Amino acid sequence: MYGPGVAVAARPALEAGVPDSRHRTTRDSLSARPISVAADTTLICSTGGTDPVLLEQLREGGLPVGTDLREFGSEAEFALRVAEVMSDGQVIALEYPQPTSMCPDERAVKTAQLVGYLNNKASITTLVDPRFQARRSVVPRGDLVEATPWEKSWVLKAATNDSHGGSLDVYLHEAGEPIALPAFTDVLGEFVVEEYLHILRNWGIQLYVGADAVARLLAVTEQRVDDTGVYVGGRFGLVTPPPPELLAECVATTQRAADVGYRGLCSLDCAQTRDGQLVMLDLNFRITSGSIPLLALESIRPDALDGHAESLKLTVAAPMADLLAELRPALAAGGLLITSGHDTTRTDSPVRQSTLQLLVFGDEPDDVTARRTALEAKAGH
Repeated sequence: MYGPGVAVAARPALEAGVPDSRHRTTRDSLSARPISVAADTTLICSTGGTDPVLLEQLREGGLPVGTDLREFGSEAEFALRVAEVMSDGQVIALEYPQPTSMCPDERAVKTAQLVGYLNNKASITTLVDPRFQARRSVVPRGDLVEATPWEKSWVLKAATNDSHGGSLDVYLHEAGEPIALPAFTDVLGEFVVEEYLHILRNWGIQLYVGADAVARLLAVTEQRVDDTGVYVGGRFGLVTPPPPELLAECVATTQRAADVGYRGLCSLDCAQTRDGQLVMLDLNFRITSGSIPLLALESIRPDALDGHAESLKLTVAAPMADLLAELRPALAAGGLLITSGHDTTRTDSPVRQSTLQLLVFGDEPDDVTARRTALEAKAGH
């Protein structure tokens, strides 16, 4: 998909006005997610994801672990790895926009401007057929209070071409509930206010654009969200299929992005509401937490896609070795795969935190859900 001579950098940039300490853990962890499926692709990744015990566990699971890992443990080292890759003659597939002073457009598979534009929450209006758009408006900071009344329900999203440290969560407000605006409203100047939808089904349509500039469907996943509407994992394999017209629009939207230069993976968040409306909620033109488990299964257990699988994330304030040791009985029992991990203590981050992304799979959906729930409960999630 990315081809020889292409290095992947899946790390958000540090944005002006945002303290590095606030989002450093997220930014580094995102860079390490593709390690398990990178194979011989050059990957610029955090040392937090290259713990030898973790890499050995990924290999034991049969995954095509990256063999050309360009590690960084600090902000300065990240810039050095980018420069080294370019000096090797490789071009870089930036999954998030980086400053052109670090990576000039001519050295990138897709320009920072294009990646930023495609991932801007306001861009749906220019890429998606109006039939599949929720009602929304782009609101400047000065009008935000008026556009987000306490007595009505609404959804708030960031409207920016910047990656903002990978921390741009969606905020949902139900009528009459207290309002606690997210941190990004303190630093951004423009926002998307969208109608609050009552969702029946929630899908992640996984697609990719290869070197031939053709958009192709990879798979359909379903999304699990918590009570606040934040993504907490996906369902893979035998999921409820979306209506054909929605699937066709997802391919068409991705092709529109391909026509203006996008190459790589993408995941389009879609939904069917309780009253039958079909909508495209978010465009994620980058490697996502839905694409990595899917690629992992397709690499080593394609038969599992004829069954059921659910992804989850475990985060603890303990060393990676301790977390792995606790999981070994479940790993030995089968039906469980680690797809990525990150330990902040291997970087210069002041935060002490270990994270693992896992995939539970099997033939019975209730059994898969029960095992996933038990793992989350064991880790205090």
